[in-house]
Amino acid sequence: MSDFENVSPASVPPAVSAPPVLSGDSVEAVGTVQQVAERISEEMHKAIVGQHELIEMLIVALLTGGHVLLEGVPGTAKTLAIRTLARILNVSFARIQFTPDLMPSDILGTNVFDPRSGQFNLKRGPIFAGLVLADEINRTPPKTQSALLEAMEERRVTIDGVSYDLPFPFLVCATQNPVEFEGTYPLPEAQLDRFMLMVKIGYPSLEEEEEILARVLEGFRAQDLDTANITPLLSVEELGQLRAEVERVRVEPAVRRYVVQVARATRDNRHTLLGASPRAVITLFTVARALAAIRGRDFVTPDDVKDAALPVLRHRLMVRPESELEGFTSDRVLEAALQAVEVPR
Repeated sequence: MSDFENVSPASVPPAVSAPPVLSGDSVEAVGTVQQVAERISEEMHKAIVGQHELIEMLIVALLTGGHVLLEGVPGTAKTLAIRTLARILNVSFARIQFTPDLMPSDILGTNVFDPRSGQFNLKRGPIFAGLVLADEINRTPPKTQSALLEAMEERRVTIDGVSYDLPFPFLVCATQNPVEFEGTYPLPEAQLDRFMLMVKIGYPSLEEEEEILARVLEGFRAQDLDTANITPLLSVEELGQLRAEVERVRVEPAVRRYVVQVARATRDNRHTLLGASPRAVITLFTVARALAAIRGRDFVTPDDVKDAALPVLRHRLMVRPESELEGFTSDRVLEAALQAVEVPR
């Protein structure tokens, strides 16, 4: 956990809110996006067994600057994965336990009067960390959930009328339990739309659970990441360079049209009240480019779009109540949309 010291608004140092501009350095200095993604995945797997989609999507979020919502039952390594990623990035990390009595100031911080100086000093909240874990985000009321909206979209927060930039990188990873609803508050659409990706986490396979037990016997403890011997990999400058490489990935006109057609198919579906928005189209486009770069290509294929569709769009669709009674979910609607749209050659 980072140490959030008291500082006056006038003395708050400007945070790096955008990737640094690199002069003349080529990506060979850090390796290609694919090589770095493989190294991150290797380090993640020192603590996480299996969960390949989760790890890939966390890397995608890192390369695109998006936020991630993880949904899974307790004990499926959601928090462990985020803590491990923070260790690999070597960035400040803050864990916020969302509860019904949590207040916005507990997240953002507040100005506290100092009688010695006669001034108000800003006591920064945990939102000023590079990687923020919003644990069980749906256990706090909408008023407190909305404290994240400006931070997630604008990369800054406003406290008593004064705006403060958040650090680079700034990544929010939230978790929620899909089976426990008592004492929870469903995330509003505006909050859900701030998450670039929603990843559903299931149980590990038989072999993976056996591997988990073998690692425990060897001394691994999830509470102590030092037992996993994780090595920090990236600097701020290197991350900015990798993001620039992702933005150079080409997308042919036919594939761009395919992205739009997939999104539009969710709007025209009789089972949806709310389909993918234009912002969701941009997000699908962005994630597909990151997947192509991770897989070692400088161009996007329809398969990249297909693989990005569920984590990008599933939380942005609103299924009609009568369709839900028939067993339709957002994933099922998306799968039908993908089958209905002709794949470009």
